[in-house]
Amino acid sequence: LWVERGISTLPPTVSNAKQAKVAVSTTTKPVTKLKMDQMKTSAHGAVAETPMPVLSKKSFKKLPQWDFEDVYNQDAPPRQTTCAQSVRNSEDESFKKAFLPNMRLFLHKDNINMSEWNRLSHFNNPFGFMEFKYDDVMASVQLIPKPKEPLLSPKAGSGGCIRCAVVGTAGILNGSKMGKEIDSHDYVFRMNGAIIKGYEEDVGNKTSVYVHTAHSITSSMYLLKKYGYSSVPNDEGIKYVLIPEGMRDFNWLQGLLKGERIAAGPYQNKRPRTYYAGQYNESRFYVLHQDFLRYVRNRFLKSPHLNASFWAIVRPTNGAFTSFLALHTCDTVSLYGFMTEDYKKYSNYYVEKHVKTHVVFYANHDYILEMKTWKKLHDSKIIRLYQRADSDTGTEKQK
Repeated sequence: LWVERGISTLPPTVSNAKQAKVAVSTTTKPVTKLKMDQMKTSAHGAVAETPMPVLSKKSFKKLPQWDFEDVYNQDAPPRQTTCAQSVRNSEDESFKKAFLPNMRLFLHKDNINMSEWNRLSHFNNPFGFMEFKYDDVMASVQLIPKPKEPLLSPKAGSGGCIRCAVVGTAGILNGSKMGKEIDSHDYVFRMNGAIIKGYEEDVGNKTSVYVHTAHSITSSMYLLKKYGYSSVPNDEGIKYVLIPEGMRDFNWLQGLLKGERIAAGPYQNKRPRTYYAGQYNESRFYVLHQDFLRYVRNRFLKSPHLNASFWAIVRPTNGAFTSFLALHTCDTVSLYGFMTEDYKKYSNYYVEKHVKTHVVFYANHDYILEMKTWKKLHDSKIIRLYQRADSDTGTEKQK
């Protein structure tokens, strides 16, 4: 599942990017009045002053492979930890080769420039800016403030360890009585339709980090209303993390960061700040970087479906991105409510208490690959995956 790849320390320039097999569709008009911080010198001394021609997904029959496909931004130095149990101390060889402890996690206005735009424009969303126009996206990106603090820090008396739980929405949690155990962690990550009220005994009550897309935060309001959903988790001091999966997310960001109605796209006239239950705060809002998303796919969840004609829609689930975000910000990670080998025993979603539903295998996610990855990480003692040996009693499998 994890492949060792050669890593270059130099970002590609527009010139050597063109030497790769590039299919060009339409071109964007040159941008004028560039800010000085966008006039960055590339690794070979050439100045990238204008956006590269826009690439079209239709030009590729499968995921294109660039010579810089597995090159990522990294932030130095990596977080130091005194936690003996930290995942960063893992001796698992395949994980050590794949894992980048100082991977750049977040996108903000200070780490994007024209050279970066052109590099990332070779990758389809959410892994880059393929098919997007510079002006459309940068109007939003240039509003994202640089985070003032890490996503998480060790708590007092923790021995330097950051212990995290990531809570998915799978039916395995129904009747699990894992709520107290989940809440006993220093921090709890949730994503998507994280319904808590009425399910606390099984899923816990605490949320420290909530990961979402513009689609998930808006659609949950009406799709899950019948299960008691009323808002996203809104604990005091909660941190929100956005996965920028498409143009609608950049439209969302612009409205959110300006405190205005959205000007264009499917959420036109919506006010994003009203969706965060009064807990939106610019200093506690983060946007995942395209390099991080691509790294998760390439090194841990590279599905064979990427070789199919529908390659452009294939990506890890929000739960997978959240789990790897936890692995890069925490010392120990436990997953609850994720797919396990006996998934057919449970309903698709833990709120479905009175009817047995089945997992729907949508083409855009490789659920079986993710299930095998969680099991492999668990067996390698990199994470702890909650599993049940008996669907009736909720007895947990022995670790």
